Amino acid sequence: MNYFLTLNPLAQALLAGIFTWFLTAAGASAIFIKREFSKRSFGFMLGLASGIMLAASYWSLLAPAIEMSEGRGVPAWLPATVGFMTGGLFIGLIDKILPHLHINFPMEMSEGPETSWRRSTLLILAITIHNIPEGLAIGVAFGAYALGDSSASLMAATALALGIGIQNIPEGLAVAAPLRREGMSALKSFWYGQLSAMVEPVASLLGAAAVLLARPVLPYALSFAAGAMIYVVAEELIPEAQSGGYPDLATIGLLFGFIIMMILDVAFG
Repeated sequence: MNYFLTLNPLAQALLAGIFTWFLTAAGASAIFIKREFSKRSFGFMLGLASGIMLAASYWSLLAPAIEMSEGRGVPAWLPATVGFMTGGLFIGLIDKILPHLHINFPMEMSEGPETSWRRSTLLILAITIHNIPEGLAIGVAFGAYALGDSSASLMAATALALGIGIQNIPEGLAVAAPLRREGMSALKSFWYGQLSAMVEPVASLLGAAAVLLARPVLPYALSFAAGAMIYVVAEELIPEAQSGGYPDLATIGLLFGFIIMMILDVAFG
């Protein structure tokens, strides 16, 4: 931990992004132990991931954005509102221009432009899209700490990275398991499962660099990440969790995930 404290903020953000990528790979590695996973398990795990992202969006991103906007000559809610809507619209635009397919959905329900790409490719792209705001959130949180803002801290940024890392475990499995079920080898299923999170270290680095280069954008950047994450939860994770036939279990998972992230943020933030 002492060594981590001495690192450049960009390096801290990059390492945090690599950590969440590693946990995605850890989740995908479960495919070596078991070939099939029940829809009941997936429903709970995707619900858990939804809850963590919902809590992180408020506790780690929106609330600090509103707090640091106070006394800056504009209504405290304005930067958060602008950033939040812009983040959601940004992911919505990516959804429209990049073909992808959500877990548990048939090929005819794929989104984006029509394509001849295989189902496996579309599944990987869906999780990759969803990992972009997670990486940005981590990077922005570490950038905020580096700027010395009173609303941010190293422990809060670390708690956010830990929470996102935890919810990446079921995400890695959620990509690898369907690929394995469709006949892909365990090694290839694992490879593509972890590959979906490769974007997170890059997005973390970009998020941290953005706020370090332009401090005034910090509250907008925090709320941008929050809006992007909420879009992903509402448009992807919750429908995927509910589609497996166990909606109550998925909802319980969401509640547990929210509690986990809330405890992490309040205890360490």
